[in-house]
Amino acid sequence: MNLLEFETKAREREFSNIAGVDEAGRGPLAGPVVAAAVIFSSSIDIAGLDDSKKLSAKKREALFPKIQEKAIAYGMSVVDPEVIDEINILQAARLAMKQAVDQLNPVPDLLLIDGNQKIESSLDQWAIIKGDSKSLSIAAASVLAKVTRDRIMEDYHKLYPQYQFDRHKGYGTKLHRTLIQEHGPCPIHRSTFKGVSEHINR
Repeated sequence: MNLLEFETKAREREFSNIAGVDEAGRGPLAGPVVAAAVIFSSSIDIAGLDDSKKLSAKKREALFPKIQEKAIAYGMSVVDPEVIDEINILQAARLAMKQAVDQLNPVPDLLLIDGNQKIESSLDQWAIIKGDSKSLSIAAASVLAKVTRDRIMEDYHKLYPQYQFDRHKGYGTKLHRTLIQEHGPCPIHRSTFKGVSEHINR
């Protein structure tokens, strides 16, 4: 698959600062949602870059500094579980993406956003379903977001070792659900999520 298909189309339409935008952490029962936005030059080439879900953790870690080094600009944002519970995960993911885009300098003239939801912004936007496997800049954003979130969850593991966040990163695995049942939720669990909400104040 051509990972520059959408960037090429955008440049043909005379967009120049094209930002790929993606998030990590919509599904987990614990921890933040993290978003990233990345602008590359038209001549970008990063060997092995792909949708973060198709890459091993080791490969993502290796790509992380290369993306930062080769990007014209990048931004990252973390939205905590309290906000997710307050405004819902879809709005929290959109907020994180907006905050990541707001950090970009130069300001992009087009956003390529993973998924089917646009964000609150006056900038031109293309929402691309499965964009992280169709756009190089979205793939780069997916790697930055995923690595950043995984590192945050590793840190939370040190605070709350009984939940083994280093193993499942907050996702609703059988192990994680069992540990929530055993210990009850902790401050970084998403209290409005099924799998957590039924164990609050029991």
